[in-house]
Amino acid sequence: MNDCESITVTEFYLTPFSTSRINEILIFIGFLLVYTLAVVGNLIIIVLVCTVPQLHTPMYFFLCNLSSVDVIYVSTILPKMLSIIITGDKTIFFLGCFIQLSFFIFCANADIYILTCMAYDRYVAICSPLHYPLIITRKVCFTLATFYMILSVVNSVIFTLLISTLSFCSSQKIDHFFCEVVPLMKLSSSDTKRIKVTLLMEDICVAGSLTFILISYIRIISTVVKIRSSKGQLKALSSCSSHIITVLLYFGPSIFMYMKPESEDSKEEDEILSMLFVAVVPMLNPFVYSLRNKDVLGAARKMANLKGNRIALLLKNK
Repeated sequence: MNDCESITVTEFYLTPFSTSRINEILIFIGFLLVYTLAVVGNLIIIVLVCTVPQLHTPMYFFLCNLSSVDVIYVSTILPKMLSIIITGDKTIFFLGCFIQLSFFIFCANADIYILTCMAYDRYVAICSPLHYPLIITRKVCFTLATFYMILSVVNSVIFTLLISTLSFCSSQKIDHFFCEVVPLMKLSSSDTKRIKVTLLMEDICVAGSLTFILISYIRIISTVVKIRSSKGQLKALSSCSSHIITVLLYFGPSIFMYMKPESEDSKEEDEILSMLFVAVVPMLNPFVYSLRNKDVLGAARKMANLKGNRIALLLKNK
């Protein structure tokens, strides 16, 4: 266990895909498209929420937070993966690896806490609509955002420091397309009991967040059932539909990946599940919240018309 103490690891080797060159090019094109859509879509959401007054509400404040984190999420992982595919250089320096790891952990945690806060927002909006302006105030929103950002940063620092102290001498090849906790633990020749205990605590926190979201929706459904008009029921449920879809998209692959038995580990399966919540979900979120949301669509049309009128006026003056 201590045979590595004199060895200083300066770099790792990522092995994202074992396939033909043609397939790698197709994967590159696919993920370049995913990355572009994720960044552009989430930036549009951020711009709309920040500039359109009708979207200055708690729900869209948390949506803006989610989009900001998702831009960081995909930008932390996908550019390096795309670079590896196109150049064939699988090297990632030790420091770069742990910077990537720290941002991944931060974004993963922040997404969970933001989705939990959004569930609470929907719960108060539907179950206590008269008290909503008094409970979900601007101060409360900023306090919650500050709290979960600090919590995410602390969690990221703890995990990164724990893993950076491990010894890596038996191999420097990471069987994954980015620096992630479990592959790095498997790669290490050190005792990883402390990290496994920390991961267990992390799983408990994730389970707690998911439980809170489920309880919120049980209360929401019980309240919606009591609404007499079907139109009122539909309106209440439609205000939650985008959030429900995002929760299912995010928590589904994450839970399956991190809570399955180690005996069922498969590199290909882990990579597919990781791609879902690291790349695909951040890409889908803007579409989920725009295509199913009249406020966002209306704000987008209004901004597009405003920009179009300005361009037409400039061309006319010329």
